Amino acid sequence: MNIPRAEHPNPQWERKNWRNLNGLWEFEWDYGCSAVQRRLWEKETFAHTILVPFCPESKLSGLAHTDFIPGVAYRRTFSLSEQELSGRVLLHFGAVDYEAWVYVNGQPAGTHKGGYTSFSLDVTPYVTAGENTLFVAARDDVRSGLQPKGKQADQYYSSGCDYTRTTGIWQTVWLEFVPETYLQYARYYPDPQNGCVTVSGLAKGEGTLRLTALWEGKPVGEKTIAVQDGFFTTQLDLEEIHLWEAGKGGLYTLLLSLENDQVSSYFGLRTVAFQGRKFLLNGKPLFQRFVLDQGFYPDGIYTAPTEEDLIQDITLSFAAGFNGARLHEKVFEPRFLYHCDRLGYLVWGEFPNWGLDHSHPLATEIVLNQWSEAVERDCNHPAIIGWCPFNETWGYHEEKEQNALLSSLYKLTKRLDPTRPCIDASGNFRVLSEVYDIHDYDQNTETFRQRWDSFTEKIRENGGSIPKDDPFFQDLPWGEHGKGPFFQQPYQGQPIFLSEYGGIRWVENTVEGWGYGNAPTTAEEFFARYKGLTEALLQNPEIFGFCYTQLYDIEQEINGLYTYDRKEKFPISIIREINQQKAACEEE
Repeated sequence: MNIPRAEHPNPQWERKNWRNLNGLWEFEWDYGCSAVQRRLWEKETFAHTILVPFCPESKLSGLAHTDFIPGVAYRRTFSLSEQELSGRVLLHFGAVDYEAWVYVNGQPAGTHKGGYTSFSLDVTPYVTAGENTLFVAARDDVRSGLQPKGKQADQYYSSGCDYTRTTGIWQTVWLEFVPETYLQYARYYPDPQNGCVTVSGLAKGEGTLRLTALWEGKPVGEKTIAVQDGFFTTQLDLEEIHLWEAGKGGLYTLLLSLENDQVSSYFGLRTVAFQGRKFLLNGKPLFQRFVLDQGFYPDGIYTAPTEEDLIQDITLSFAAGFNGARLHEKVFEPRFLYHCDRLGYLVWGEFPNWGLDHSHPLATEIVLNQWSEAVERDCNHPAIIGWCPFNETWGYHEEKEQNALLSSLYKLTKRLDPTRPCIDASGNFRVLSEVYDIHDYDQNTETFRQRWDSFTEKIRENGGSIPKDDPFFQDLPWGEHGKGPFFQQPYQGQPIFLSEYGGIRWVENTVEGWGYGNAPTTAEEFFARYKGLTEALLQNPEIFGFCYTQLYDIEQEINGLYTYDRKEKFPISIIREINQQKAACEEE
């Protein structure tokens, strides 16, 4: 049988000794969420099969069941040789939505809460030579208020900005065979100015660690250190400096060897910073021409059918003249981020905060734990140039500037990763942020330009700041959301990011759905509106970037530049020509 998504799920931490567990698994619905109590792993036969890693709501899973699913259960067997048992056996899950219980040969191997982040279990004590049984139970309740769901629908039908749900396993499951002494993780801090990269990590056991950096196969740096059981850090000097660049990429291979454990990894040598209100990549101004990417696929829902589908979304964005994306209300899989790294595609990393009642006493615990996992997993990707854990909080007690959840989240992010900027909440009700992030869905090109020209004038008139009670903030159009005072911080000179705009509805043939504003009646009218909105931002010297809503349609939301099945709606070269104009902030 061909294994779906057979490629290694994490090229930034790859060992040769691994085994993909995707494919047909036995499957049961667990409507009472009682699979563990019933010891379902002992059942002689399961009623269904499912194609992992596709969720049961998807067509590719073979089930396509789109009603609410409170619980699911999976089972499969795998065989191990004596040689594979000579060290440690690690079991990895790319993502299981939402809460997972894992049993190996009837013994509890571990649990995990969080539908978007990866987790690993050392299952060595539970496995034997020959056949082994793996059982996974998962619970999922997007209506609980205690579960970050992102854009998964909490109504029976998809509606508004919410789409088909995902339950259970939706990323690759795999085994990894490591020696008793092995590397648990490593983190990279590239420093192009000083021609080096600092490598920190955690080792299990003692031994000699060798680091080798290569550029296009040629060794350009090597370092050997002794490590004890636990934390290590060292600086690796580089003989050649090659910067990671937008639209080009540029990755060093990094080989890590601890005794008999060998890991293949990579890093990019680049810096991100702000100078005044300009965004700098490697010390040079770069306008962020971004597009909203929500990571949905018609047949796979949250899971790309093939690796080529991951790559396609990046190439389609490049074809439209964008240089990056907001990865919106979803933690994207490491394989997608690898292709962003490889191709030089800039992205903001986000968290799927929608669905969580932020005022609940447990909200801080839920978010901090799961967001920490996301940042720690993905912090080595050079393509990620900023973090944005929350999006449009919509008044869940964030009206008060003292809100502890947003400020705590911002501070945690900066402690986990001080190398990147962080936006606490995109769009509204921000509390603590390095970036002044705004959403504006005005479809009138004249009033849109006037508003942002006026904003620039106010900045200059007020010496770089604007009080929060200024009328500007009281009358900002939010498309379908109406208007209102959505900003609790005064403007104090931060870099300005129009992180959502446009969303122009385009009705094609018999497709029904929604977008922002009235749909243009002709392609020429669409292009005129797109050009007017986009040029107003490109030509504003105080704005460092935009993010257009969105790259492709998703179900009932038909404001994409491509259809849901990634077909051009009109000649994309026209959009590219508009986007590729030089921005005012890029002028020397």
